[in-house]
Amino acid sequence: SIGLPFPATMIEIIDPEDKKTPMPAGERGELCIRGPQVMKGYWNKPEATADAIRQTDDGDLRLYTGDIAIMDEEGYVFIVDRLKDMIITNGYNVYPRNVEEAIYKHPNVEECIVAGLPDHSRGEIVKAWIKLKDERELTGEDLKEFLRDKISPMEIPRRIEFRIEALPKTMIGKLSRKDVLAQEAK
Repeated sequence: SIGLPFPATMIEIIDPEDKKTPMPAGERGELCIRGPQVMKGYWNKPEATADAIRQTDDGDLRLYTGDIAIMDEEGYVFIVDRLKDMIITNGYNVYPRNVEEAIYKHPNVEECIVAGLPDHSRGEIVKAWIKLKDERELTGEDLKEFLRDKISPMEIPRRIEFRIEALPKTMIGKLSRKDVLAQEAK
């Protein structure tokens, strides 16, 4: 949770598709911010500025953060994913973190990364890279069966790759979706 907004700051959770409609409490959407401390734009990057900062119908400027968040009934905001990581498969939005959390419920899984891969008929497919705990076994079919009552059919990975070695991590030790996708592209 990132808590409550600062005074004079308006936090909104906006539909990531139409970029206008506020989402109800408890629903996922793009985290947007309005207030005096919000940046005016990116230095010498007018295209990036135009993508991130847009004028609302009432004339205010709204910063689109690229974070997927949920706001609860009390106004507390929880960041749950990144918009650029969202997978669109058959027109359905799949949030990798949601799939990863379901996979981590399996007692044999030590690490996992979920990302979208291009697919000519679906747009993207969901793929999971998994490192099992030492001395543990799991098949892709067994994992899919395990996930059936935890996530929707569209979220269940179509491809699963088990790794013997640890999954790639950033310099601060976080699992790196970017690096595993770069390895996939080779």
